[in-house]
Amino acid sequence: MAARKGSAPKLGDVLLVTGAESFLADRAVRSAIAAVSKGNVAVSKSNSEVEVTDLDASTLDVGVFAELTGPSLFATERVLVLRALENLPSEMAAHLIEYAGAPSDDVLVVLVHSGGQKGKGVLDKLRKASVNEVVATAPKAWELPQFVAGEIRLLGGSVDEGAASALVDAVGHDLRALAGACSQLVSDSGGQAVTAELIGQYFGGRAEVTSFAVADAAIAGRTEPALEQLRWALDCGVAPVLVTSAMAGGLRGLAKYASASGGMRDADLAREVGVPPWKLKQLKQQSRGWTPGGLAAAIKAVAQADADVKGASGDVGYALERMVLTVTRAHGRR
Repeated sequence: MAARKGSAPKLGDVLLVTGAESFLADRAVRSAIAAVSKGNVAVSKSNSEVEVTDLDASTLDVGVFAELTGPSLFATERVLVLRALENLPSEMAAHLIEYAGAPSDDVLVVLVHSGGQKGKGVLDKLRKASVNEVVATAPKAWELPQFVAGEIRLLGGSVDEGAASALVDAVGHDLRALAGACSQLVSDSGGQAVTAELIGQYFGGRAEVTSFAVADAAIAGRTEPALEQLRWALDCGVAPVLVTSAMAGGLRGLAKYASASGGMRDADLAREVGVPPWKLKQLKQQSRGWTPGGLAAAIKAVAQADADVKGASGDVGYALERMVLTVTRAHGRR
């Protein structure tokens, strides 16, 4: 799970977020921004009290970095998020490490590294500079009920150990899916404890099969089976957020697998991609027929569907069907 070294992030800090569990890493980034902004953030708006810039580290150069961390004419307080730190251009490493030793007082810099050996030299030097660090490590299977209980408590609800285990059995091991299920259950429990009966009513032990079956069929480019699985999932009462979460997780793993360096050992490749070793065979099969352009289109469609099912659309079923059709059509796209 996410482990923090040091105090809560503040302006003038450099925060390092490391680890392959993207859900926990994303949460650490959001928490850091919230700690600085106190909930009053407008991304890339110069007239906001706190200005947030979110970039891929591979795009960084000396001029951009100096502009984003130097004195600002428009915002007194800023957050710079650099993702995929492992892809930082080699010529930028010295500049970043120098900055970490003497950061600007009105900027919080958040550096996100997805784990693995790539870029380890930069990580070691940043740690020597005494930056704060959050380690996003996926919980072990036996720890997942504790994760569920913590999520539900965080949302203001309560759950016993048996019910927490029942939710893991019903939804599976994807942290985004579990967090989404916890949110829905607490929201709909009316202030009462989340019980195994309520979990059975919502998920019926079939969520793991149906939501991931939709994702697997769509990622394989099989339109009709994917739509059939989707309709069955919705008829069974599977929460729409679980469908988008399963699809996002599948495509995210596929994208990481496709971009990983060749010739790696299975253990290292699994760590780089953020999946258990046994799943590499499935990813290898799924990667056939996918191109970078197709993956980008599919990921964009899932992000839109996720926003739709969380309130941006009045027709959730249509939003999910559109997502499935877009993903299956993106398979094999040049």
